[in-house]
Amino acid sequence: MKRIVTILLVVSLGLGPSTGIFAQQKFALTIDNLMRGPELYGYEPSAVRWSGDNQHIYFQWKQARDPIDHPMDTYVVGRDGSGLRKLTDEEVKLVPAAFGGSRTHDRKKVVYATDGDLFLYDYSTSAARQLTKTADAEQNPRFTQDEKQVAFTRGGNLYVMSLDTGMIEQMTEITQAAAPGAAPATTGGRGGGGGRGGRGGGAPPTATGESGAARGTDSQEFLKKQEKELLEIVRDRATLREENELRRKQDHPRKPFQLQARQNANRLDLCPDGKCVIAMVNEGANGSKPDNVPNYITESAYTEDLPGRTNVGDAQNRQRVAILDVSTGEVKWVDPGLENREVQLQAPVWNEQGTHAVMVARSTDNKDRWILALDPSTGKTRTLFTEHDDAWLNGPGAQTLGWLKNGSEIYFQSERDGFSHLYTLGFDGGTPKQLTSGKFEVDSVELSNDGTKFYLTTSEVDPGERHFYSMSVDGGARTQITHERGAHAVTLSPNEKFMADVYSFTNKPPELFTADNRPGATETKLTSSPAKDFFDYAWLDVPIVKVPARDGAMVPAHFYKPANYRRGGPAVVFVHGAGYAQNVHHYWSSSYAHEYLFHHFLMEHGYLVLDMDYRASAGYGRDWRAAIYRHMGGKDLDDNVDGAKWLVEQGADPKRIGIYGGSYGGFITLMAMFTTPDVFAAGAALRPVTDWSHYNHGYTSNILNLPQKDEDAYRKSSPIYYADGLKGALLICHGMVDTNVFFQDSVRLIQRLIELRKQNWSIAPYPVEDHGFREPSSWADEYKRIFQLFETNLKK
Repeated sequence: MKRIVTILLVVSLGLGPSTGIFAQQKFALTIDNLMRGPELYGYEPSAVRWSGDNQHIYFQWKQARDPIDHPMDTYVVGRDGSGLRKLTDEEVKLVPAAFGGSRTHDRKKVVYATDGDLFLYDYSTSAARQLTKTADAEQNPRFTQDEKQVAFTRGGNLYVMSLDTGMIEQMTEITQAAAPGAAPATTGGRGGGGGRGGRGGGAPPTATGESGAARGTDSQEFLKKQEKELLEIVRDRATLREENELRRKQDHPRKPFQLQARQNANRLDLCPDGKCVIAMVNEGANGSKPDNVPNYITESAYTEDLPGRTNVGDAQNRQRVAILDVSTGEVKWVDPGLENREVQLQAPVWNEQGTHAVMVARSTDNKDRWILALDPSTGKTRTLFTEHDDAWLNGPGAQTLGWLKNGSEIYFQSERDGFSHLYTLGFDGGTPKQLTSGKFEVDSVELSNDGTKFYLTTSEVDPGERHFYSMSVDGGARTQITHERGAHAVTLSPNEKFMADVYSFTNKPPELFTADNRPGATETKLTSSPAKDFFDYAWLDVPIVKVPARDGAMVPAHFYKPANYRRGGPAVVFVHGAGYAQNVHHYWSSSYAHEYLFHHFLMEHGYLVLDMDYRASAGYGRDWRAAIYRHMGGKDLDDNVDGAKWLVEQGADPKRIGIYGGSYGGFITLMAMFTTPDVFAAGAALRPVTDWSHYNHGYTSNILNLPQKDEDAYRKSSPIYYADGLKGALLICHGMVDTNVFFQDSVRLIQRLIELRKQNWSIAPYPVEDHGFREPSSWADEYKRIFQLFETNLKK
């Protein structure tokens, strides 16, 4: 039976060169002009936060005319739209921090670190005060349970500062591991050998070394004993050292926590009762081999190495959790109670009352997750919730974990029914209660100030939209607050009466709006980000179509079609990147804005363009996400090939179809050119993965397992094994200082093509570009080459 494909048409689809509308506009639709990027379409307002009086909004932003390397500035604007201006460096220190920080339970104060010093912002007075001003860097500040003190990290140890007196108390004695061959580390400078001894003055040298020094050989110990018996000064110094050590132990009975080789404590948190410290201890992998990236364009004029990463399958770091007794320094390691399973532990999350803690353990193969109740007095845990995925666990909200106000229930997100939804569960265990359901996803969750409701951002209106809702913590009906089609990223004012909304639509870049926090409220636009000439062109609200795949699925896609398109013309399939991405939606594509503009250019030069949310794209649930397990370049490539066939049904010449994309899109382009060479006449692979065994561990091992254990999955999924299939014209573009997909990936493929005696390929290296290009000149050069590839090979 013939499939019926529904195309959602809009009036703007008919606008093309033949109408004369575009020709009359001032905007020059050239690649150089389009590839100005954010210098054309502007910079998105970000890190939005409110003043304590609910009347002003702070955010990070910069003007389209600002240099591309210029950092984001801090701006302020009144809730009524008045007073938009950039803050001075001194003013920035007196407003809430852009990122991070710890709030009091009533959310009226926040403490945060800026440039290595601590600040406290009081929302009730809209004022900030500086707590520290030191040469040492203070980090990760947190209010103590009574909120009268602030705990923070300095120099690898945890300290507590009184907000009333400013007095600081050290809570841990953590000793860093000594470098190979170095003398044993001291315990913070107290006692013998404390940092100023040795030649040239200071304290007198110790006679027998530090008390913790290892025993020497028999001959060395004999000489040490003889020296002590013969010389009075040696005996006196030894006695003095022993007396000092005894006095230090009496005054400071806390036992030091000695980190071992390759260990570091990367986060320290004071327990609510103040009796223990939770230390997140990272154990570096033994034997892993990071691959550095050579940088050829440098100020020194010499080639310099940029730090790289390890490859999938290499030994990985291990995250453990230690509980340190504040009084004694005794250490208990958290026991996840999961025998025969290698897991990574995440930091505990405490309820507001400070009486219970939960934490997440994930298996290192990422197929299992446990939510555990932690007993800090013993380090033992108890399983509250577990889930398994034969592929890998992921999805929006995968890191969501929090407590309800009652202190006896947690909330979290899971894909256990096929879509990411919100659940609650009692601390005593039992069956989780599902609060949201349906074929949509919950993107973000926030608990209201009073704890009676959740604020949610979901895709329930449409997979291509994001809207803001409120819902009782008990579940039930949701109240939709935003209604304008597109995407809404809402930040509520401290009193929750107003909202700041970063909103965008398909052809409208993100801007900051504000409105009352109620359904249907009129939003006031506060910013204008694009350059003026951006508005001189009628950018399309590109229609979304559903393309039938060979297995019956309907694949969403953006479809660009010139009004005067003639059957038998050229067409291009664009493949977005991955990680976990969605590009077919009704809001501005921040990740693929350059491509959105370029597709208008292609359309005006007579091309059909199809941009698909192929299998593995975000936004469509667990089965869509995990469809590529153990075979990247399988169903995801099939969808793009089926898209090319659909373009033929729309009038494209089957011999004149091209394909291009970057990163994962570059990988799919290579797989298309090598394994379906009769479908695509030309392809541009940008920063492509060519061999998955050379990519990173965190992403690749989830999907393909480990190369040493699942070699077949890697061979099926890696383009370099199929290079002999190349028939059409191939362009490879790659940044030479790419620290994500190394330039080496393209170099290895080039060598393979040379050995196969292939001639129909070319490569364009970009010496100063990382994975994401920055320089407009690089963008313009790359896309001129892509366009020339298509003009040469797809036009008659």
